[in-house]
Parts: sequence; C-alpha cells; structure tokens
Amino acid sequence: MIIAIDGPAGSGKSSTAKAVARRLNITYLDTGAMYRVITLAALREGVAPSDEGALDELVGRTAISFTGVPPATRVLMNGEDVSEEIRGEAVTAKVSEYCAPAVVRRALVDQQRRMGRGRSLVCEGRDIGTTVFPDAGFKIFMTASVAERAERRRKDFARLGIEKSIDELAAELVDRDRKDSGRAVSPFVKADDAVDLDTSGMTFDEQVDWIVEHARKRGFIPAEESYPGEKRRITVT
Repeated sequence: MIIAIDGPAGSGKSSTAKAVARRLNITYLDTGAMYRVITLAALREGVAPSDEGALDELVGRTAISFTGVPPATRVLMNGEDVSEEIRGEAVTAKVSEYCAPAVVRRALVDQQRRMGRGRSLVCEGRDIGTTVFPDAGFKIFMTASVAERAERRRKDFARLGIEKSIDELAAELVDRDRKDSGRAVSPFVKADDAVDLDTSGMTFDEQVDWIVEHARKRGFIPAEESYPGEKRRITVT
C-alpha cells in the first residue's frame, strides 16, 4: 500500500510521515527533500528558476538518494549528505520557485514513481495524491491553522540556529501556499478521495496514531510490528 500525505507547508507532514513509516515498517519517501536538493544544486551553480534548459541539464546530472531509516534518514546529492543544508533558510526561501518549472517536476515525478514501484511506502508532499501516486491506497490531506504551522516552522528554524518571528513565518507560509496552488504544473490541491486530517490542537503521537489506525482499517498489515531500526538500512534511489 502507498500512503500519500499532502498538505500545506508546516502542517507536520514530514515528521508525521517518518513516524508512520517507522510504525508500519515501510519505506519513507520524502519528495519535498528532492525538490530541496534541486533547489540547493541550482543555488550553488547560479541557475535561475526561469532557465529551463539549464535546469533540465542540472536535474539530469543530480543523483538524489535516501539512506537509513526514520528518524535517521539521510538525504544525499551526488553522494554528498545535504540533509541539514536543504532545510536551511536559503533553500526554504527559494524552493517554491524551483518546484514550479515543468522540467523539474516531470523529472522528479518520474523518479518518485520508480522509487515507489513494488514497494509499500509513506510519501508526503504537495501533489502526491493527485499527480505522483493518484492510485494510492490511502490519501490524507493534512492541514493546520496558519498560526500553528508558523510556530512549528519557527521551531524548525530555531533548531538550525535561525530566529524568525511568527508573523514573518506566517506571511511566508501563506505566500508559499499561494505560489504552489497557482503553478501551472501539478498545482497544490486536495485529491477528491483524500481524507482530511486537521492537526490543529493534536499532539504528534495523536497524528501518527490516527494515520496508523486508519491505514490498518483499510487493510494494511505490516510485515513486522516493530521497526528493526539498527538492523536495517534502506537506500532508495
């Protein structure tokens, strides 16, 4: 079974999806990290989001892979561990612009579908249930209030040593939602058959429990009840 989690930035998709993957003993595929890797590569080389020819060439020679298991999954770009750098302010500020070009989205969607072939996995992003895995067995649209999303994002930045105000972050989140909803290719929308999950006021464990319970109600049975984290390493390319 593929569990597809979509939702706006800061709604808790990534951390929740990782925990669900661990609980269900399946692969976690972080599509958002893939777009962040391309953003980082483009920023390093000075490639503009409007230069589709250069972007096409850049995507073609940028190998993205994941190794390890949640919560210790690492993101590699051409073999380099960029797990922390892709979460920094520079990449976060520009990722929506580099998500939009058709050459980037088509190439990464193709990669994501290959990664999901023949696997049970949890996948989160902003077009998973509509574009990447439209036939996913369980689709969730995860939301939260702007205020709560901004607070979560503030904590994320604080862990990186970056201080930003709630008002500033709320404005950035609203702007990113607007950009992603209005893009021409794979716009950010809720899939018709997705189940709403508003996490405002929910604890992290409650979010994870809700998804695991509903996945099992839909017939998903993990191979093992526990995730052998130290004994198993997963590499997804």
